[in-house]
Amino acid sequence: MIVVLLAGVAAVGLMRPGQEQPKTAAKATLGPDPTPTPVLGAVGAGGKAPDPAKVKAALDPLVGAKALGSSVGVSVIDVASGQTVYDRGADVPATPASTTKLLTAATVLAARGPGYRLSTTAVAGRTPGEVVLVGGGDPTLSVDAKGLYPGAARLDQLAAQVKRALGGTKPTRVVVDTSLFSGPQTGLGWSPGDVSPDGQVAKVQSLMTNGGRVKPEHNEHGGDPRFDDPGISAGQAFAKLLGVSPATVKRGKAPSAVAATGVAPGARLGEVQSPPLVQITDWMLEQSDNILAEVLARQVAIAAGKPASFDGETDAVIAKLRALGLPGDEADLYDGSGLSKHNGISPSLLTQVLALAASGKQPAITGIFEGLPVAGWSGTLQDRFDSPKPNRVAYGIVRAKTGTLSGVNTMAGSLVTKDGRLLVFAVMASGSGNVYAAKDALDRVPARLVACGC
Repeated sequence: MIVVLLAGVAAVGLMRPGQEQPKTAAKATLGPDPTPTPVLGAVGAGGKAPDPAKVKAALDPLVGAKALGSSVGVSVIDVASGQTVYDRGADVPATPASTTKLLTAATVLAARGPGYRLSTTAVAGRTPGEVVLVGGGDPTLSVDAKGLYPGAARLDQLAAQVKRALGGTKPTRVVVDTSLFSGPQTGLGWSPGDVSPDGQVAKVQSLMTNGGRVKPEHNEHGGDPRFDDPGISAGQAFAKLLGVSPATVKRGKAPSAVAATGVAPGARLGEVQSPPLVQITDWMLEQSDNILAEVLARQVAIAAGKPASFDGETDAVIAKLRALGLPGDEADLYDGSGLSKHNGISPSLLTQVLALAASGKQPAITGIFEGLPVAGWSGTLQDRFDSPKPNRVAYGIVRAKTGTLSGVNTMAGSLVTKDGRLLVFAVMASGSGNVYAAKDALDRVPARLVACGC
């Protein structure tokens, strides 16, 4: 468990938050989860409060760098006081890229709770031996023990349950039910290459294994081959485990349950559950996993009684932001991952989400901090803040979500200044022609805040 210390930068730096310990596998048969505890305690008023005038003098030259592009929006909030200490176009929506995932993370944890689990079930079909595999929206589902996501539910364990439940009845066919999700399977504003066989995301379906990947492997630079039809591919893997020909797999709808036990149509034959939602959210943020983001956003929609579609998820995320007392009107969303070039989020909304999570007023959403990559240490920040050399002051101290699309470079997260003050920040830049120069220039902003004696 990670706790941000406000006693001083040295303590945080030595702590090296991030992937200190690998997450252990969780069994699907685990009992009720204990009440989650915050990963970030409520913030006190320790440390020296920054002077907005001095912060402006320190950041203005960096924010105006040509390498960042033609448009730059910045928001910085002192969490203890709630004061905005730097504002440059902070209320103007800009293309957020993957910083969109911060809104998805906060709203799904608020809507479902950190301990919520996603279920994949198998029920008896309409004919003897027919098994219906019902997708419950768990993208971390694994075929067997060689899964990508720690603690994932497994199809081989589900198959074993089904065989026991069927008794002497031999499985004859597998039907996959992916009806939980509706509407288009790709987002408006996604680039055609995003969903190619080597793209950054699978088609959004309620049944898939390993995030729709052909192999349980994650390439942090993209290019993970994906199944063209994740639901059918999962069904084919399940059929093999049941000793049924994969060629018999088809899509259909589970019959309504008419019996709680036995093998009557609709009777439940088995169930496996995902890791707790907070763990899935951790991976989504740390690795910027797009398919996890889309499926989590649909959980916000389902919790709100809305369709589990792109329109439903974006409406539900914005509505949940408003319910949390945040300015949801400063978000115009087309997906939950940030792949859409049509998305718009203000820097101020991002910092207000982070400030609320850090305040302790909404304990469920404090979990977003544990998943955020750490500068020079984990996730998408593992290789950031290396150049120029002064940026390295951020190592182990800046915890943030990055975002990158063509010409767009963004970052939003938290840091502790050398005076021991916790700040949250968002930098959203667009119009750059050189992604590497833009990233280095962007990194200078939070690094300067860390070193700032402001």
